[in-house]
Amino acid sequence: MTRRVAVGVLAAVAVGLLIGIPTGIIETPWYTRMTPVLWWNYPVWALTSLLSGALAATYVRDPSVPVPATEGGKTFTGTMLSLFAVGCPICNKLVVLALGVSGALTWFAPIQPLLAVASLGLLVYALWARRRAAVACRLRLPESDATAPATPV
Repeated sequence: MTRRVAVGVLAAVAVGLLIGIPTGIIETPWYTRMTPVLWWNYPVWALTSLLSGALAATYVRDPSVPVPATEGGKTFTGTMLSLFAVGCPICNKLVVLALGVSGALTWFAPIQPLLAVASLGLLVYALWARRRAAVACRLRLPESDATAPATPV
């Protein structure tokens, strides 16, 4: 249990730094954000970090429980959507290349809150699916050795 908490906290801090620094939420001398950080960027950033940390903690193996099967991609997609959601719309080279600066402000900036909701929804779903799979694995009873065919060692 202590390992899971440590991994979860470290992952949350890492995701917080990996999203906060390049988006300008955490001010550094390496990057200057061209648009102000909006009020909703902070809670989305914090929730993304916490959910990612909780998800990372579910991957720490408990020796008494089999490793549950997962549906891959939701954690990465949710985290990347959050990066686009809280980032500066005109600082994102991909968005500016595709839409131009005026398009980034006119078209991309208004959908950023929707990206934030989608990213948090994916992360919540991924955590729910991991938790559900872990509980299902705990509920399965191991097969009896008496029913298994004997094999020489």
